[in-house]
Amino acid sequence: MPVRFPLGWLLDHAAAPIQYRSAVEVARIGPADGLAAIPYTYRPALLLALQQRLDGTWNHTMLTLPQGRSERFEGVGTVNAVRRLQEFGWDKDSPPLLHARRPLFRLLAEDNDPAFLYELAGKSTDEESVRRGRTILREAAGAALAQAGHEEDPRLRGAARRVLERIFVFLRSPLSQKPWTRIGNQHVLAAEAAPPSMYALTMFAHMPLFRTEHHEAMDRLYHYLTQPLPRQQVLQMVGKRIVPQPHLVLGDYLPNRNAADEDVASALMWLELMARLGFLRRNENWTKLFERFLDDRDDQGVWHPHRGMSAVRTTNPFVWPGYPLERAVSGDERWTDVTFRLGLIARILGRPIELI
Repeated sequence: MPVRFPLGWLLDHAAAPIQYRSAVEVARIGPADGLAAIPYTYRPALLLALQQRLDGTWNHTMLTLPQGRSERFEGVGTVNAVRRLQEFGWDKDSPPLLHARRPLFRLLAEDNDPAFLYELAGKSTDEESVRRGRTILREAAGAALAQAGHEEDPRLRGAARRVLERIFVFLRSPLSQKPWTRIGNQHVLAAEAAPPSMYALTMFAHMPLFRTEHHEAMDRLYHYLTQPLPRQQVLQMVGKRIVPQPHLVLGDYLPNRNAADEDVASALMWLELMARLGFLRRNENWTKLFERFLDDRDDQGVWHPHRGMSAVRTTNPFVWPGYPLERAVSGDERWTDVTFRLGLIARILGRPIELI
């Protein structure tokens, strides 16, 4: 069934990145049709690009986020800055993204060199803490590079293969069903547990050929992601310390309607991720939730929330690179991000797009 997409309304009301991506990625109007320069006219994107350091990083960090309601991206880390510029529609060969490749590709190396821990260095330099930090940064860098379209690069493919092999071993083991161990009065992940991270999922999502080559592991990953999400905080024993592991994914982030309504931005992030992985169309519940979002659009094809009229907000740090792309939180601009994202997910799913 075709999905109606309000391209005209978005071109009239949305910020430059949403206009550009709506036309090029959803409507499939070529960037050569006078559109290529649009993303580079957006002031927030220019501000972000100008904060890059001479070494190719932002703030010599990788995963940090701007504080509070900062409009100038103070404190943003390199992985998040690179992914944000890509979400703004900037080309992978634009100067800031080209300059950031060197530090990101360096992080893919399969080593535990503490010199490349950036902000994760902290005060702990024991072997296990260093290994954990390097693993997180390796997968995060892989996610940024894959999203930029570097799937063919052998360095990224090699890193993705090693990450997937580690996850696949975990998924095939009994530990994947009972990964918890009791330490004192806490239940924590066993030290050897290796569930997928949000960064690893993002990396695989942007590597379609790689997924085809590893279809067995991807099928097992799909079934793992559909299991109920544990309620407890994700903690794990690393060396002699118990540390939070919020980037690890232990099940279905979007099990029901309440979860979707509670955090719309996170729900759309999950649906897009599952669509890119090829999992959304296989899952009846996720498909129904996506259709419900489509049903929440008005006669113009513009999405509106079930309750209230305030702009969608989220505190989920993994949503930050892609939401919100719009600066305004009043007027019709409140609905442009979600309206665009629904059209993008439909396009990824292969649904026919009816422009209105």
